[in-house]
Amino acid sequence: MKGIIFDLDGTLLATIDDLAAAVNFALEKNSFGTLSLSEIKKNVGNGARRLIADSLPRGFEEPDYEKCFGDFTLYYREHLSVFTKPYDGVTELLSELKKRNIKTAILSNKPDRATKALAKLYFGDLIDVCSGEKEGIPKKPDPSGIFTLLSEMELKAEECLYAGDMDVDIMTAKNSGMVCISCLWGFRTREFLEKSGGRFFAETPKDILKFCR
Repeated sequence: MKGIIFDLDGTLLATIDDLAAAVNFALEKNSFGTLSLSEIKKNVGNGARRLIADSLPRGFEEPDYEKCFGDFTLYYREHLSVFTKPYDGVTELLSELKKRNIKTAILSNKPDRATKALAKLYFGDLIDVCSGEKEGIPKKPDPSGIFTLLSEMELKAEECLYAGDMDVDIMTAKNSGMVCISCLWGFRTREFLEKSGGRFFAETPKDILKFCR
């Protein structure tokens, strides 16, 4: 393997506490009460707009949807890294990949600005290419973002692995013609990922190295 493309939330970074704080700030500010951490965790993975929609009683049809989304966005932008941290072993994994001259990239459904800010803050030059949700490129599981990254990395799909913790990551890899390594320390259980089509699993970040031979 010559490269690995990673998901961000639930794969490289434990972001759920900061995401939950931002969601509940927006909900409470607009008189919707708050949600539990487990409820919010179920809603992540499909972009910020979908996260807010799934956290509201009437979803995208909620009259205050845009207000809530705006409040969430502003709060999260200013509180990106209060509780967020890399999962144990992630930095060591990325360092080892660097030593082996294996290229690394991030593709996230998190807004591009936040994705790049967190990647730079926690991983610096350990990540070669980074992309989040942005206008003109459909979100995962659409493969467009993968193909854009592969072009920047100057690699083919068959030369890369994809690593993520969600069902959307499994679908993204399949749509891209790539092998997906499902990360079991993230937001979904092994049982859920197996039912979603997962075939290859890593219990710890170091386990990913076994698939790089």
